[in-house]
Amino acid sequence: MKSITKLLVLLSFAAKACMLSVVADSADQKETFVIVHGATAGAWEWKRTGAFLQEDGHDVHRITLTGLGERFHLANAEVNLDTHIDDVVNVILFEDLHNVVLSGHSYGGMVVTGVMNKIPERIKHVIYLDAAVPDDGQSMYDLVGGAPPTSNVVDGLVRFPWYDEKAPFPKGMPHPEKTFSQPVAYNDPNALALPVTFVAFIPADQDIEERLKDNKSWQKAESRGWSTRTFPGGHVAQQEDPRGVASLMEDCISDTNTPKAQN
Repeated sequence: MKSITKLLVLLSFAAKACMLSVVADSADQKETFVIVHGATAGAWEWKRTGAFLQEDGHDVHRITLTGLGERFHLANAEVNLDTHIDDVVNVILFEDLHNVVLSGHSYGGMVVTGVMNKIPERIKHVIYLDAAVPDDGQSMYDLVGGAPPTSNVVDGLVRFPWYDEKAPFPKGMPHPEKTFSQPVAYNDPNALALPVTFVAFIPADQDIEERLKDNKSWQKAESRGWSTRTFPGGHVAQQEDPRGVASLMEDCISDTNTPKAQN
């Protein structure tokens, strides 16, 4: 009986040690997140989500694209998609980041696509958060069918209806139009092979199947063999539920898929 009791005690200690090891491994699994915002916005829009990721121990880089957010003083008609792609690429290179979890929201999908194509060796996983998914040689205007009829272009900058010059900071700003009209490159085999997750934000009053029928980017993601997810919320769900979006981004890293080359 004593030998059996001793064996049970040893097994109990072994099980506890195993559990502690698993917890330690999980705690050590910290990631490097690079977050790219959407049109007219800035890194400020991802401040709370980024804070939750940092609280979880991750390294977080929220990038504001040239001419937007706190960099709106640099806005001019010559800022194009290449400018925004280089904004992100240069942060990754100069901060010497590797195994990056790269995420793009909305228009940011155009930017991260270009980043993937330029430095695929630095990227671990890509997350498109309700974001544009372009084909090689496609622009944002190509993807959405041209400039929105409600937009107004002044000095090469698009002023969307929600722009309010008198609103307090932080706020959306006029967006350089050439970033919408310039096509992106997405043809590097190493970029095409990267694991990608596409997340569709679904408002409570919308049906998932109906949303899929109207969402070309979601359809492309599925056709490429990417992982796809849905998340309850509006297009700026990161502001509605920053903790939930942070957890979502963490969960996406485990997604696996076999991206397919475009036809």
